[in-house]
Amino acid sequence: MARSLLFNTLFFVTTTLFVVVGSPFLFLPRAWAMAALRVHAHFELFLLRAIVGTKIEVRGRENIPAGPCLVASKHQSAWETFALIPIFRDPVLLMKRELFWIPFHGWFSYKFQMIPVDRDKGPSALRRMLRGARKRIDEGREIIIFPEGTRRAPGAPPDYKTGIVLLYDALQVPCVPVALNSGLFWPRRSVLRRPGTIVIEILLPIRPGLPKDEFLHRLETAIESASNRLLVEARGPEQASVPAVNAPLT
Repeated sequence: MARSLLFNTLFFVTTTLFVVVGSPFLFLPRAWAMAALRVHAHFELFLLRAIVGTKIEVRGRENIPAGPCLVASKHQSAWETFALIPIFRDPVLLMKRELFWIPFHGWFSYKFQMIPVDRDKGPSALRRMLRGARKRIDEGREIIIFPEGTRRAPGAPPDYKTGIVLLYDALQVPCVPVALNSGLFWPRRSVLRRPGTIVIEILLPIRPGLPKDEFLHRLETAIESASNRLLVEARGPEQASVPAVNAPLT
Protein backbone atom coordinates (compact mmCIF):
# COMPACT_ATOMS: atom_id res chain seq x y z
CA MET A 1 0.00 0.00 0.00
CA ALA A 2 2.82 2.44 0.86
CA ARG A 3 4.37 2.05 -2.59
CA SER A 4 0.97 2.59 -4.22
CA LEU A 5 0.35 5.76 -2.23
CA LEU A 6 3.83 7.08 -3.03
CA PHE A 7 3.37 6.42 -6.73
CA ASN A 8 -0.13 7.94 -6.79
CA THR A 9 1.13 11.07 -5.06
CA LEU A 10 4.05 11.44 -7.46
CA PHE A 11 1.83 10.68 -10.44
CA PHE A 12 -0.53 13.50 -9.47
CA VAL A 13 2.26 15.96 -8.67
CA THR A 14 4.36 15.26 -11.76
CA THR A 15 1.35 15.26 -14.09
CA THR A 16 0.32 18.64 -12.70
CA LEU A 17 3.86 19.95 -13.17
CA PHE A 18 4.03 18.66 -16.73
CA VAL A 19 0.76 20.39 -17.57
CA VAL A 20 1.48 23.70 -15.85
CA VAL A 21 5.20 24.03 -16.62
CA GLY A 22 4.55 22.75 -20.14
CA SER A 23 1.82 25.34 -20.82
CA PRO A 24 4.05 27.15 -23.41
CA PHE A 25 3.51 24.12 -25.63
CA LEU A 26 -0.04 25.38 -26.10
CA PHE A 27 1.42 28.06 -28.35
CA LEU A 28 3.92 25.84 -30.19
CA PRO A 29 3.34 23.38 -33.07
CA ARG A 30 1.13 20.42 -32.22
CA ALA A 31 3.97 17.99 -32.97
CA TRP A 32 5.99 19.54 -30.14
CA ALA A 33 3.07 19.17 -27.74
CA MET A 34 2.60 15.53 -28.77
CA ALA A 35 6.30 14.91 -28.13
CA ALA A 36 5.86 16.33 -24.61
CA LEU A 37 2.84 14.06 -24.11
CA ARG A 38 4.97 11.04 -24.98
CA VAL A 39 7.68 12.19 -22.56
CA HIS A 40 5.05 12.42 -19.82
CA ALA A 41 3.82 8.89 -20.54
CA HIS A 42 7.34 7.47 -20.51
CA PHE A 43 8.12 9.27 -17.25
CA GLU A 44 5.01 7.95 -15.48
CA LEU A 45 5.74 4.43 -16.72
CA PHE A 46 9.27 4.80 -15.34
CA LEU A 47 7.87 5.85 -11.94
CA LEU A 48 5.44 2.93 -11.94
CA ARG A 49 8.27 0.50 -12.66
CA ALA A 50 10.74 2.06 -10.21
CA ILE A 51 8.34 2.47 -7.28
CA VAL A 52 5.78 -0.31 -7.64
CA GLY A 53 7.65 -2.79 -9.83
CA THR A 54 5.09 -2.74 -12.64
CA LYS A 55 6.73 -3.30 -16.02
CA ILE A 56 5.28 -3.12 -19.53
CA GLU A 57 5.58 -5.52 -22.46
CA VAL A 58 4.28 -4.63 -25.93
CA ARG A 59 3.66 -7.44 -28.38
CA GLY A 60 2.74 -7.19 -32.06
CA ARG A 61 4.08 -3.76 -32.97
CA GLU A 62 4.53 -5.10 -36.50
CA ASN A 63 0.72 -5.27 -36.81
CA ILE A 64 0.35 -1.47 -36.71
CA PRO A 65 -0.47 -0.20 -40.23
CA ALA A 66 1.77 2.44 -41.75
CA GLY A 67 -1.18 4.73 -42.47
CA PRO A 68 -4.30 5.90 -40.65
CA CYS A 69 -6.36 3.35 -38.75
CA LEU A 70 -8.79 2.72 -35.94
CA VAL A 71 -7.29 1.27 -32.77
CA ALA A 72 -9.91 -0.59 -30.72
CA SER A 73 -8.48 -1.30 -27.27
CA LYS A 74 -9.68 -3.26 -24.28
CA HIS A 75 -10.26 -0.82 -21.40
CA GLN A 76 -9.57 -2.09 -17.88
CA SER A 77 -8.04 0.92 -16.13
CA ALA A 78 -6.98 4.55 -16.45
CA TRP A 79 -3.49 3.27 -17.25
CA GLU A 80 -4.14 2.81 -20.97
CA THR A 81 -5.35 6.40 -21.40
CA PHE A 82 -1.74 7.55 -21.21
CA ALA A 83 0.33 4.39 -21.71
CA LEU A 84 -0.98 3.68 -25.23
CA ILE A 85 0.15 7.08 -26.52
CA PRO A 86 3.87 6.30 -27.07
CA ILE A 87 3.11 3.03 -28.88
CA PHE A 88 1.55 4.71 -31.90
CA ARG A 89 2.90 7.22 -34.40
CA ASP A 90 0.41 10.10 -34.02
CA PRO A 91 -2.60 8.91 -32.00
CA VAL A 92 -5.78 10.73 -31.12
CA LEU A 93 -8.23 9.67 -28.42
CA LEU A 94 -11.99 9.89 -28.35
CA MET A 95 -12.81 11.66 -25.07
CA LYS A 96 -15.88 12.73 -23.17
CA ARG A 97 -16.59 16.38 -23.94
CA GLU A 98 -16.72 17.18 -20.21
CA LEU A 99 -12.98 16.51 -20.01
CA PHE A 100 -12.38 19.39 -22.42
CA TRP A 101 -13.81 21.79 -19.83
CA ILE A 102 -11.03 21.12 -17.30
CA PRO A 103 -8.42 23.93 -17.24
CA PHE A 104 -5.07 22.91 -18.76
CA HIS A 105 -6.25 19.31 -19.33
CA GLY A 106 -8.97 20.49 -21.70
CA TRP A 107 -6.76 23.10 -23.33
CA PHE A 108 -4.13 20.48 -24.12
CA SER A 109 -6.81 18.09 -25.35
CA TYR A 110 -7.75 20.68 -27.94
CA LYS A 111 -4.06 21.18 -28.75
CA PHE A 112 -3.59 17.45 -29.30
CA GLN A 113 -6.77 17.55 -31.46
CA MET A 114 -8.48 14.86 -29.44
CA ILE A 115 -12.04 14.11 -30.54
CA PRO A 116 -14.83 15.17 -28.15
CA VAL A 117 -17.77 12.82 -27.68
CA ASP A 118 -21.14 14.02 -26.38
CA ARG A 119 -22.77 11.03 -24.75
CA ASP A 120 -26.54 10.77 -25.11
CA LYS A 121 -26.75 13.97 -27.17
CA GLY A 122 -28.40 12.48 -30.23
CA PRO A 123 -27.64 12.36 -33.98
CA SER A 124 -26.13 15.86 -34.22
CA ALA A 125 -23.44 14.96 -31.67
CA LEU A 126 -22.74 11.74 -33.56
CA ARG A 127 -22.29 13.66 -36.81
CA ARG A 128 -19.86 16.06 -35.13
CA MET A 129 -17.88 13.14 -33.78
CA LEU A 130 -17.72 11.49 -37.21
CA ARG A 131 -16.62 14.75 -38.87
CA GLY A 132 -13.82 15.09 -36.35
CA ALA A 133 -12.78 11.47 -36.86
CA ARG A 134 -12.73 11.81 -40.66
CA LYS A 135 -10.54 14.90 -40.37
CA ARG A 136 -8.03 13.11 -38.16
CA ILE A 137 -8.00 10.10 -40.52
CA ASP A 138 -7.44 12.42 -43.50
CA GLU A 139 -4.41 13.75 -41.62
CA GLY A 140 -3.03 10.21 -41.40
CA ARG A 141 -3.49 9.71 -37.66
CA GLU A 142 -4.54 6.71 -35.58
CA ILE A 143 -7.82 7.01 -33.67
CA ILE A 144 -7.86 5.15 -30.35
CA ILE A 145 -11.28 4.10 -29.11
CA PHE A 146 -12.37 1.91 -26.22
CA PRO A 147 -15.26 -0.08 -27.76
CA GLU A 148 -16.89 -0.87 -24.42
CA GLY A 149 -17.05 2.82 -23.57
CA THR A 150 -15.96 2.41 -19.96
CA ARG A 151 -13.51 0.41 -17.88
CA ARG A 152 -14.34 -3.24 -17.31
CA ALA A 153 -12.85 -5.46 -14.63
CA PRO A 154 -10.57 -8.24 -15.89
CA GLY A 155 -12.68 -11.28 -16.71
CA ALA A 156 -15.98 -9.35 -16.77
CA PRO A 157 -18.43 -10.14 -19.60
CA PRO A 158 -17.78 -7.91 -22.65
CA ASP A 159 -20.13 -5.03 -23.42
CA TYR A 160 -19.23 -3.62 -26.83
CA LYS A 161 -21.09 -0.48 -27.95
CA THR A 162 -22.20 0.54 -31.44
CA GLY A 163 -19.81 3.51 -31.67
CA ILE A 164 -16.91 1.40 -32.92
CA VAL A 165 -19.12 -0.09 -35.64
CA LEU A 166 -20.24 3.36 -36.80
CA LEU A 167 -16.64 4.60 -36.99
CA TYR A 168 -15.45 1.48 -38.80
CA ASP A 169 -18.24 1.76 -41.35
CA ALA A 170 -17.81 5.51 -41.89
CA LEU A 171 -14.02 5.76 -42.01
CA GLN A 172 -13.20 2.73 -44.16
CA VAL A 173 -9.75 2.16 -42.68
CA PRO A 174 -8.24 -0.91 -41.01
CA CYS A 175 -9.19 -1.55 -37.39
CA VAL A 176 -6.45 -2.77 -35.07
CA PRO A 177 -7.69 -4.76 -32.04
CA VAL A 178 -5.66 -4.36 -28.83
CA ALA A 179 -5.79 -6.77 -25.91
CA LEU A 180 -4.28 -6.10 -22.48
CA ASN A 181 -4.28 -7.09 -18.82
CA SER A 182 -3.74 -3.69 -17.15
CA GLY A 183 -6.67 -4.12 -14.76
CA LEU A 184 -4.74 -6.76 -12.81
CA PHE A 185 -2.04 -4.28 -11.88
CA TRP A 186 -3.84 -0.89 -11.98
CA PRO A 187 -7.37 -1.78 -10.80
CA ARG A 188 -10.12 0.65 -11.66
CA ARG A 189 -11.57 2.67 -8.78
CA SER A 190 -8.70 1.65 -6.50
CA VAL A 191 -5.55 3.31 -5.18
CA LEU A 192 -3.67 0.01 -5.28
CA ARG A 193 -0.93 -0.50 -7.85
CA ARG A 194 0.50 -4.00 -8.11
CA PRO A 195 3.91 -5.29 -9.28
CA GLY A 196 4.10 -7.48 -12.35
CA THR A 197 4.06 -7.06 -16.11
CA ILE A 198 1.28 -5.27 -17.97
CA VAL A 199 1.09 -6.82 -21.44
CA ILE A 200 -0.33 -4.97 -24.42
CA GLU A 201 -0.92 -7.20 -27.43
CA ILE A 202 -1.54 -5.54 -30.80
CA LEU A 203 -3.47 -7.99 -32.93
CA LEU A 204 -3.82 -8.43 -36.68
CA PRO A 205 -5.77 -5.56 -38.30
CA ILE A 206 -9.30 -6.14 -39.51
CA ARG A 207 -9.61 -4.96 -43.10
CA PRO A 208 -12.20 -2.28 -43.94
CA GLY A 209 -15.42 -3.02 -45.77
CA LEU A 210 -16.79 -5.97 -43.83
CA PRO A 211 -20.51 -6.17 -42.97
CA LYS A 212 -21.14 -4.52 -39.60
CA ASP A 213 -22.18 -7.69 -37.78
CA GLU A 214 -19.20 -9.63 -39.08
CA PHE A 215 -16.82 -6.84 -38.12
CA LEU A 216 -18.14 -6.60 -34.56
CA HIS A 217 -18.00 -10.37 -34.14
CA ARG A 218 -14.40 -10.51 -35.37
CA LEU A 219 -13.37 -7.56 -33.21
CA GLU A 220 -14.95 -8.86 -30.01
CA THR A 221 -13.65 -12.38 -30.57
CA ALA A 222 -10.11 -11.16 -31.22
CA ILE A 223 -9.91 -8.79 -28.23
CA GLU A 224 -11.67 -11.03 -25.72
CA SER A 225 -9.85 -14.25 -26.60
CA ALA A 226 -6.46 -12.53 -26.48
CA SER A 227 -7.28 -10.63 -23.26
CA ASN A 228 -8.45 -13.84 -21.58
CA ARG A 229 -5.24 -15.54 -22.68
CA LEU A 230 -3.25 -12.73 -21.06
CA LEU A 231 -5.21 -13.26 -17.84
CA VAL A 232 -4.32 -16.95 -17.92
CA GLU A 233 -0.66 -16.00 -18.32
CA ALA A 234 -0.72 -13.58 -15.42
CA ARG A 235 -3.10 -15.29 -12.96
CA GLY A 236 -3.18 -18.92 -13.95
CA PRO A 237 -6.09 -20.83 -15.56
CA GLU A 238 -8.02 -21.34 -12.31
CA GLN A 239 -8.30 -17.55 -11.78
CA ALA A 240 -8.55 -16.23 -15.34
CA SER A 241 -12.34 -16.11 -15.56
CA VAL A 242 -12.82 -14.44 -12.17
CA PRO A 243 -13.29 -10.63 -12.30
CA ALA A 244 -10.80 -8.61 -10.29
CA VAL A 245 -12.15 -7.61 -6.89
CA ASN A 246 -12.97 -3.88 -6.94
CA ALA A 247 -16.07 -1.76 -7.48
CA PRO A 248 -19.22 -3.26 -9.03
CA LEU A 249 -19.49 -3.25 -12.80
CA THR A 250 -21.15 -0.27 -14.47
